[in-house]
Amino acid sequence: MSSEVSSEDRSSNRSQRPNSPEFRKFIGEDWGERPAGPDRLAAADYTAARRAALGKEFAGTRLVIPAGSLKVRSNDTDYRFRAHSAFAHLTGLGGEKEPNAVLVLHPTGDEEETHEAVLYFHPRASRSSEEFWADSRYGEFWVGARPSLVEMETLTGITCAHIDQLPDALEKDLGPGQVQIAVVTDSDSQVENQVSELRQRAELEAGQLDAKLVEAASELRLIKDDFEVAEIQKAVDVTFSGFDEIIAALPRATGHWRGERVIEGAFAAKAREEGNGLGYETIAAAGNHANTLHWIVNNGEVKAGELVLVDAGAEVDSLYTADITRTLPVSGTFTPAQKTVYQAVLDAAEASLAKAREKGVKFRDLHNAAMEVIANYLEEWGCLPGTAAESLESGQYHRRWMPHGTSHHLGLDVHDCAQARREMYLDAELKPGMVFTIEPGLYFRSDDLKIPAWLRGIGVRIEDDVLVTEDGAVRLSEDIPRTVEDVEAWMARILPERADES
Repeated sequence: MSSEVSSEDRSSNRSQRPNSPEFRKFIGEDWGERPAGPDRLAAADYTAARRAALGKEFAGTRLVIPAGSLKVRSNDTDYRFRAHSAFAHLTGLGGEKEPNAVLVLHPTGDEEETHEAVLYFHPRASRSSEEFWADSRYGEFWVGARPSLVEMETLTGITCAHIDQLPDALEKDLGPGQVQIAVVTDSDSQVENQVSELRQRAELEAGQLDAKLVEAASELRLIKDDFEVAEIQKAVDVTFSGFDEIIAALPRATGHWRGERVIEGAFAAKAREEGNGLGYETIAAAGNHANTLHWIVNNGEVKAGELVLVDAGAEVDSLYTADITRTLPVSGTFTPAQKTVYQAVLDAAEASLAKAREKGVKFRDLHNAAMEVIANYLEEWGCLPGTAAESLESGQYHRRWMPHGTSHHLGLDVHDCAQARREMYLDAELKPGMVFTIEPGLYFRSDDLKIPAWLRGIGVRIEDDVLVTEDGAVRLSEDIPRTVEDVEAWMARILPERADES
């Protein structure tokens, strides 16, 4: 007898599932009526226009936009699902009910209505089915009730079909001189493989169609509609509340051996309570850790007299995120040295925002405006080998202490529209509906011998979220304190209240 054990046998090693016909009948009967189905998503009033705009760029091509698949975290447990941003943008979906769903825009041959949208997904099974009680990935007993086809159509305003119909739907009319096919890559490898096999069978060349679709879906998000702006504002407001919780947690953080994680946890709790969770991993960098740009280990102490740089954003249920950084004095007030560096960064942020408010400005100009301020301060402090003008013109020596960019687009991804062409992003003129960050910083490592001793160990970043309107650029995060005086007053308001509660 063979000693080999199949993967199916191994996967059922722990199962004690009853499987008799009597049990199957018993578990499938005598259930009450289901509650009323979901209401139409607010985003559904906007997604049809987004799909139409994308479709006009790909007449005659079937566009395949997968939501993505569940990712295994460990053994038989998955990470919490979060749909691919292109799928979320074009459907309004993105919660936990859509793993393995696929949006397909089928070409119609019509010049006006170039594509018909169909959403293929796995609807809930009946309560008399084995899936209902035995399937840990899709079963209602395990993951809750999934929408029916009718409910998903109501929710999204999109024609829906069972995922089992996808293979035939993808293959229809493919061939040279007929229908081409493109897929959003790096989302669902199984769907990508299906498309690749269909291309081979239909003798179609892949060419650059997939890359062009990814690029176009990314560029489609450069200009936000009213729904998107409102959702980003909602994310900013939740993030503000999260920073309140961070300040309130500082006394406990200073007494904890991993105080940075106390800060991280305080923000994460608020983001999850009021939204979908974190838009990205929180940076809670105290002291010299602030000089590591993406410090997400968050395992250090938080000491009185130091600064803590917190870069955090809440993602709301629609999957839009905020991206805010505030640098806080742990003791509630800035030291003279900290105040000096903080003011320099704040001046750079204000210069960048002022540039954003000018007419005809390109995205790259925001960074240049901030760098001019940064370079001038560094010259004043004796950090540069020459003048600020020389550094800005050629040497770029100031970038030793500010190595990242000043701005990036913001939306469904914290670094949104990242696949857009350069001429549509860095070299593009600012347009109403664009949402981006302004986030200059100065980072003086404790072992940096090119700077005066009084600067060493100080790291400051200030980041706000900005919307371009017809009347100019405005900060969506205007209410979150940012000046030296306002930050100190903000902290003074919160810390005594919590002290009284304890």
